[in-house]
Amino acid sequence: MQVRPGAVWHPGQMALPGIVPMPPIAGGVGLPWDQPVGDAVAAIAAARKDCGDTFVIDSGRDRYLFTFSPRGVAEFYGLPEDRASKGVADWRMLRRKLPDEIFDGRRTFPHDLFGRSDAASYLANVHRALDATVADMGSEGTVDLFDMSRRLGHRVGLASWGGPGSAEEPALASLIGAFDALDGADAFVHPDVMAAVAANSKAAERTALAAVTERFAEAARAVEADRVLVTQHPLFARIVSAWSTETGDVRYRGIGHDVALVHVASMSNLFAALGWVFVDLLSDRPAAVRVAAGESAWAEQCALESIRLAQRSIMSRFVLEPVTIGDGEHTYRVPSGVTIATLLPLTNASAGPGLETWDPTRWNRRRLTRPVLAAPELVTSFGHGRHTCPAQPFSLAAISATVARLLSNFHWEPRWAARPQPVPAQIGGVARADGPCPATYRRLRSAGAPSAS
Repeated sequence: MQVRPGAVWHPGQMALPGIVPMPPIAGGVGLPWDQPVGDAVAAIAAARKDCGDTFVIDSGRDRYLFTFSPRGVAEFYGLPEDRASKGVADWRMLRRKLPDEIFDGRRTFPHDLFGRSDAASYLANVHRALDATVADMGSEGTVDLFDMSRRLGHRVGLASWGGPGSAEEPALASLIGAFDALDGADAFVHPDVMAAVAANSKAAERTALAAVTERFAEAARAVEADRVLVTQHPLFARIVSAWSTETGDVRYRGIGHDVALVHVASMSNLFAALGWVFVDLLSDRPAAVRVAAGESAWAEQCALESIRLAQRSIMSRFVLEPVTIGDGEHTYRVPSGVTIATLLPLTNASAGPGLETWDPTRWNRRRLTRPVLAAPELVTSFGHGRHTCPAQPFSLAAISATVARLLSNFHWEPRWAARPQPVPAQIGGVARADGPCPATYRRLRSAGAPSAS
């Protein structure tokens, strides 16, 4: 599989950017949005085994420099954003699925809505969404854990920044349907269908974007007509205010696209993470009992461990200006146009002994304490440095509150024949389950009693 350094040409293309010195090139390996790949993570793992911790994959029209050594990963996280950009790399991936217009002229981004002062508002919405969820569940039944968590995630997000009525029926069901069609995460969860999305000129995605934009325009007009709603929906009002200098369709389209981008960027990984936390807790009764009993710090440790193991993220930086990156053996000069990357499912499970298994006791608050790593950047749940996910505090609090509430109110039994597995083609974000993940529940007689005893 390995091809030794040399110029690499693709039909109809100029030579791809040259890296000096040139690492080994993994021949016959591509990324799943460019060619059929049965298991994207396994394919890159095989390339690493054959080529070592630093190698190149040429896929489609792009060159990727992968790094996995302790020094290489540490230097990767230290790359300056203005020269090797995470934002541009993410945009290049998401635009395979999302219409280009959703990115144009944005005035509100996810990090704008996740300040410390916003946490109380989000958590209040989590608890209101849980009230509605528990009421909807009744006394007993069967749910798919990932379907349940997806609906809950949509409900929390839309209550937070979707404006009046968006998190309530009948608007909620139609918005969930539209956002399922628009979901930018498909760019890395189902990269194998991106060619079909492009061939159809993103028609389904544009229809969904138009539908959600119309709904958020209605919500904006309601806020403008009733100042009381401003205090009831402060995050949405902030988005509306950002467009106060515009009028008419430009204003309402801008508001709608801001809300849509914030929602698709913020919620999809949260609901997937919540699903895996449930899977792991229902597989470990003693751990579930502690969560049901209200041990919030323990619930966070469980969440961090589940997310660590569920990560399928390709962490990437698109080089805008030449940079250097070392791997402990060589220092590479990387020109603009190359994407530098590492892959969390490989490092998260192999950077030290025992990391392939679920063990929440390895965390002390939000720090991994064992095993001792050659570089702390080799294992992550929410990223490192300036690119640590800004929603980490909210996400951990939301997951902890949700599992504690549902485990303390219901007795649960998993009904899957074998442990759920990730979608094989997925390369990015928190894993989605490759198939149903059913569980039965029965309401406990006394709220707060441990459900996993």
